Amino acid sequence: MKHLVLIAALALGACTGKPALDDAKLSDRALNLEDFFEGQTVAYGQFQDVLGTVRRRFEVQIDGQWDGRVLTLTEDFVYEDGSTEQRVWTLTKTGPETWEGTAPGVVGTAFGEERGDTFNWAYTIDLPMPDGSTARFTFDDWMWLLSEHRLLNRAYMSKFGLPVGEVILTFEKDT
Repeated sequence: MKHLVLIAALALGACTGKPALDDAKLSDRALNLEDFFEGQTVAYGQFQDVLGTVRRRFEVQIDGQWDGRVLTLTEDFVYEDGSTEQRVWTLTKTGPETWEGTAPGVVGTAFGEERGDTFNWAYTIDLPMPDGSTARFTFDDWMWLLSEHRLLNRAYMSKFGLPVGEVILTFEKDT
């Protein structure tokens, strides 16, 4: 019976709507990653599984360096259980609204596009698990600029094409 509930939840999760870059804009703000992330930023987030159970919470201190073409984000994670992780993203602006990026664990290259107050980012990454192993996930990552100093992030995670959960974060820019 437990397996049937899990299969039904996965099937339902696969049918839920997701954002699109063509969705109606709710503000006239324009998100520019290089402007928002240059300098110090802090993020607070959590991972919840496909059934909605919160499995992990964390805080991220981010140092962003912009050189006019490349945005380097050094992300220092501290998880609720006290464990830590560092990920360094190297994001290259490839056009007025497009980006490519790499980081340790990312399989190939991540691709993203800004449109208005929204940014969509897609990539596959091998993530460390609490037991010391790693697991490969695909992210469909969405960000919305809520104010000059606040960004909301919702990342849809999948494995083998099936939804496994979401990561929700709020980023706050130091003023």
